[in-house]
Amino acid sequence: KYAVTFREYDTFCSATGRGESDDEGWGRGRRPMIWMIWNDAIGYCNWLSEKEGIANAYDSDGNLLDRNGNRTTDIMKVEGYRLPTEAEWENAARGGQNTKGYKYAGSDDLNEVGWYDDNSDEQTHPVGEKKGNELGLYDMSGNVVEWCHDWYGDYASTTQTNPTGPSSGARRVYRGGGWDYNEPFCRAAFRYSSAPASSGSDLGFRVVRTVF
Repeated sequence: KYAVTFREYDTFCSATGRGESDDEGWGRGRRPMIWMIWNDAIGYCNWLSEKEGIANAYDSDGNLLDRNGNRTTDIMKVEGYRLPTEAEWENAARGGQNTKGYKYAGSDDLNEVGWYDDNSDEQTHPVGEKKGNELGLYDMSGNVVEWCHDWYGDYASTTQTNPTGPSSGARRVYRGGGWDYNEPFCRAAFRYSSAPASSGSDLGFRVVRTVF
């Protein structure tokens, strides 16, 4: 229900011998992880899966894997921890089956649910300090933008169920708005994309799993 925190990611770094990421002097602990490139985010996902004894969600090229380790585009066959698809992310941000149609994730007033340029004091804040949305998910509007699984592309012209985005591309999707974003850019509907090797002091991620 929260973005991955420094405390969680630092445990991963310690276990795997990776260098720790810069916290900009704001503090670590329960603040959301920042300066995340896409490949490091999926590396954390796979480490978490291995730690819990379940199948990895990704191969070394970032392709989805099913429970038998075979490549798949069917998100319902992926057992391990992974990044949400763009469709999953937006559905969750909007409250899923409990949605009340808010502009932001949990409210029409961003101050209730998110840290953004008007209230953040130019830094991230520990996760869960604002109100959660209809599903009890926190910080999906503001604080940090979050990597999604999908390559960026135009939406399909036909109805899709559980889409996973284009099969290839140059940029990955991220969603949600960050501590330095204006209000309109924190809307649940707003899309962003960047090269997978991009990172920033406002870019983090959260993990999900398929329910079987």
